[in-house]
Amino acid sequence: MKKTLCGLAAFAALGMAPLLSAHAAPGAPKPAACPSPVPDTARCYTGEDGTGALYWIAIPKDWNRGVLVMHAHGGPETGPPKLERSEEDLKRWAVTVKAGYAWAASTYRRGGYGVTMAAEDTERLRQLFVRHFGQPQRTLLHGQSYGAGVAAKAAELYAPAGGADKPRSPYDGLMLTSGVLGGGNSAYDFRLDLRVVYQYVCRNHPRADEPQYPLWMGLPLDATLTRADLAARVKECTGVGLPAVQRTPEQAAHLKTILSVVKIQERSLLGHLTWATWLFQDLVQKRLGGRNPFGNIGVVYSGSADDVALNAGVLRYAADPQAKGALAADSQPTGRTALPTVGLHAIDDPTAFVELEHSYRRIRDAAGTGDLLVQSFSNEREHSYLSDSEYPALFAALLDWIDKGDKPTPEGLAQRCKALAPRYDTDGKNGCHIQPAWQPPALESRVPARAP
Repeated sequence: MKKTLCGLAAFAALGMAPLLSAHAAPGAPKPAACPSPVPDTARCYTGEDGTGALYWIAIPKDWNRGVLVMHAHGGPETGPPKLERSEEDLKRWAVTVKAGYAWAASTYRRGGYGVTMAAEDTERLRQLFVRHFGQPQRTLLHGQSYGAGVAAKAAELYAPAGGADKPRSPYDGLMLTSGVLGGGNSAYDFRLDLRVVYQYVCRNHPRADEPQYPLWMGLPLDATLTRADLAARVKECTGVGLPAVQRTPEQAAHLKTILSVVKIQERSLLGHLTWATWLFQDLVQKRLGGRNPFGNIGVVYSGSADDVALNAGVLRYAADPQAKGALAADSQPTGRTALPTVGLHAIDDPTAFVELEHSYRRIRDAAGTGDLLVQSFSNEREHSYLSDSEYPALFAALLDWIDKGDKPTPEGLAQRCKALAPRYDTDGKNGCHIQPAWQPPALESRVPARAP
């Protein structure tokens, strides 16, 4: 029987409420060989935090309780926690350790969606770090992709804006990169659009001879469809996975319609459709009790060869108010944090639309904390990782803001990055790409607005 989401039960489903059962006492971090390219002079540790979350910690030589960076990873992953997840992130952000900062990241206690849960797990790991390695002079939150929403939530939970009598925060600054910001409600609306437009065009997810289900469900829990199966269906309909010259005219037309209407890139189509299948399955059925947080009633789609037929033919769904409320309570930023915040986002990010930064700016301004937010944008085309020199440039600028009161500017970030490039961009392939004058348009310019 599906549970009704209301009150505490709604928040607990997403990991928002405090856990009711006691946690097991975590063991001490175990020494581990640092993976390359982490400097071989660093010390690395792994462990489990007592709730099921696994972690990696890396401490550079001569750290002397300097700066700790708590990393919140992207995703979310829909399977059980795996230590390899944090190891991959440590390898990817080894530049943090090269820059002299300690680094720690949790896998989160379970797979699947849960922004507040992940923020709690990040804070729990910070406390574990302090118990075993001492209190750092400074502690920064770094959120990447979905993890940017996690870090923003942690900043509001553990470093709220307030008067002089508020307790001292364990964190000193917040850095958000390639952020999925603005909350799960608005950040994922376009994936429902993708599902309905794809189905209108391709009619193979699900096929006509398969059990039918509302597309916001993602996939029935008992479905046997695999990711390889989905890739084959996308290839069958659109030719994605084939050289363009080998696609039929029908496939090319199908692909053009989907990309034009949903405003995504060919290279990200399969990824977004995968998230709109298995992440929606997790979010809706495992976290929201089978209730739908996404709607497209009244949405006007455009960009096809026949928009009238498209809008008449796509499937339409109304969002459930309780599901929308529970998702917002878990993931929607309030902007109420006292932390100085710097951000970096690729202008041509294929995964997390850069327009999400505009949404976060509005949230921070409305909360009265916009003066504590400095955003920067680079003319890069990637999501998962940007230039090696850009990350230490932002970390250093954030620390100068905290310690010296020197609020950074996008121009200053670009200059600092260029100064650091000879040290960090050793392969000559990265460089600095920050565009100081660029500002993102509103999310509504890319994703049709929903009815309130």
